[in-house]
Amino acid sequence: MDIHGIRLDDKTRCHHYHNYEDVVAIKFYCCGEYYACIKCHEEMAEHEVEVWPSERQGEPGIYCGNCRREMAVAVYKKQTECPYCSHPFNPGCRFHFPHYFE
Repeated sequence: MDIHGIRLDDKTRCHHYHNYEDVVAIKFYCCGEYYACIKCHEEMAEHEVEVWPSERQGEPGIYCGNCRREMAVAVYKKQTECPYCSHPFNPGCRFHFPHYFE
């Protein structure tokens, strides 16, 4: 999986978000490319962010950097940990949902 980001580690943590729980990469609806976070997208992509429309959130759009599996946006939004490997997700990411999802 090709994940874009600034100074990524092997779990998709980037320069901006690099705590133990920061293992989620997001496929941006606007370009279909995975980025570690919105700040990486803003610094690296040459276009504006488009959020995932509600009716498309059943599609894969989230990548767990711990187990390297994709999941649907709707599944991710209901989880506190990866449904495949049980690695915890950063609970603070919920505050950023409006940047990514309708």
